[in-house]
Amino acid sequence: MTSPLDPPAESVPHTAPPPVPAADFVVFGGTGDLAARKLLPALYLRDRDGQLPAETRIIALSRAGLDDDGYRDKIRGELSRFVRTGELDEPTLDRFIARLSHVSIDIEHDDGWPLLVRMLDDAERIRVFYLAIGPSLFGPVSRRLAECGLVTPSSRLVLEKPIGHDLPSALEINDAVGAVFEEKQIFRIDHYLG
Repeated sequence: MTSPLDPPAESVPHTAPPPVPAADFVVFGGTGDLAARKLLPALYLRDRDGQLPAETRIIALSRAGLDDDGYRDKIRGELSRFVRTGELDEPTLDRFIARLSHVSIDIEHDDGWPLLVRMLDDAERIRVFYLAIGPSLFGPVSRRLAECGLVTPSSRLVLEKPIGHDLPSALEINDAVGAVFEEKQIFRIDHYLG
């Protein structure tokens, strides 16, 4: 309900949120449904609204065996499916697609990890590790990130999926992740609670 003191809706200017600091978004499961349907469209819209500085990179990790161009082509097609037509514009889409790169990686083996370490060579830069993968991999990925020296005070970890299937499994995941990241670095999105 509006108050007579509220200004008319058409007179309230739309202001975009302020830009965030430049960061590297490292998306485990970068070719999966969650990334294609939700995460990458959301990042595209942040880019469209001017929130992502030019230096911001999005590094997708998966076992898909794609090179950068193959990944960019895939995501260009996915964005046209999951972003409303009126919200897609070619200059923004081109800028966003240029931010993307892909690393074929196997979480349990060494394949791909050396390349990721080279790509993330600036220890001062904000790193957001977004785990759009099965919850059973949250602990192993956290351990590998630590073993590779990629966890810094400016790192963040985002866990999305059901975080366990019951209290004991959720506690086990939290303990594994908490052994590597401080609590203030961990952000959880639990589909059951959400």
